[in-house]
Amino acid sequence: MIPEEMDVIVATEPGGPDVLKPARRPVPTPAAGEVLVAVTAAGINGPDLLQRRGHYPPPKGASDLLGLEVSGTVVAGDDQSRWNIGDRVCALTNGGGYAQYVAIDADHCLHIPDRVDETDAAGLPETYFTVWSNIFHGHEVPEGALLLVHGGAGGIGSTAIQLGAALGLRIFATAGSAEDCAFCEQLGAERAIDFKNEDFVPIVREAGGADIILDIVAGDYVARNMKAARHDARIIQLAFNKGSKMEVDLMPVMLKRLTYTGSTLRSRPDAFKAQIAYELRTRVWELFGGGKLKPVTHTILPLAEAAEAHRMMEAAVHRGKILLTP
Repeated sequence: MIPEEMDVIVATEPGGPDVLKPARRPVPTPAAGEVLVAVTAAGINGPDLLQRRGHYPPPKGASDLLGLEVSGTVVAGDDQSRWNIGDRVCALTNGGGYAQYVAIDADHCLHIPDRVDETDAAGLPETYFTVWSNIFHGHEVPEGALLLVHGGAGGIGSTAIQLGAALGLRIFATAGSAEDCAFCEQLGAERAIDFKNEDFVPIVREAGGADIILDIVAGDYVARNMKAARHDARIIQLAFNKGSKMEVDLMPVMLKRLTYTGSTLRSRPDAFKAQIAYELRTRVWELFGGGKLKPVTHTILPLAEAAEAHRMMEAAVHRGKILLTP
């Protein structure tokens, strides 16, 4: 039986992790085309931190609660949906994941992959939707292309390394310690670069240059990425850990015919996300059953400890995903 109220985590005001507090809210009612999911676990992601600080407001009509991905069980929904009551799913949300129940577009849900624990599955949607939509969707990426992944030990990075390697790409990754570099190589990176002690530019150039660069750092990495890129490369900006404002010489963009792009996922149309879900279901999810992909969970904390999860995320000491369980 579905209760009338549920436990949630709210951001009482813009600020640090301490503004995240337990609260009670009404259980949402799914609209047409939506399903109601009883949450098994919710993933922590960079946009959650931005929203908590007041820099990433939810789209119009979306829940004001944090949480962009969950796993759980379908308990109610549109009769026309392809999902049945009791189905186990993982899903991309527009918000609302830090709760016991969340209403989700049925087309943004995916079945739990074979050989994946339901709790661990909560850490898949945001990173796989992001990596697939930026690197592979709409692009023919040739086997053997060199993909440089910055922040290889994090959620986005560990997904990009695994998925790229599974699809035949050469993977170079940067990380902040010898241990993190070893972790990246275990996931499938050909070469992991300790950015505190090594310069990735000459290392990547010696390997022929990067065909694709996935960057969450920005700052001085923008110019360095252009140096590390080969001709006709794509540089994809997903975050700005070193800041989004810098002075940069754009001449390499012309001389190397570089494509410099970036995106956010939450603001994309529902139909776009549904298309990405379809491509993941038909082209990627089977790789979990074959053992080529696996979830990477750093730790699992109770929902009430969301503030501690955010502190851990900001300290950047995690490898893979941080999850919350109601």
